Amino acid sequence: MNSTTDLLTRITQTPGQCGGRPCIRGMRIRVTDILEMLAENVSVAEILEDFPDLELADIQACLLLAARIPPLLR
Repeated sequence: MNSTTDLLTRITQTPGQCGGRPCIRGMRIRVTDILEMLAENVSVAEILEDFPDLELADIQACLLLAARIPPLLR
């Protein structure tokens, strides 16, 4: 199992790439894209099939990042 720190290193932000939004390992796959797919009930297996460059740990990193972002509404 990956540590929290290891997982978060999979998330990158590069000015000029995807509007500077968080992406996965420097690829043009935004964290928000993965989170939206999960929210729409797309399974992890389907996401990994649609994005063969992704690994399970990448999806776990997206979820971890989402859990750490302060809630917009309380």
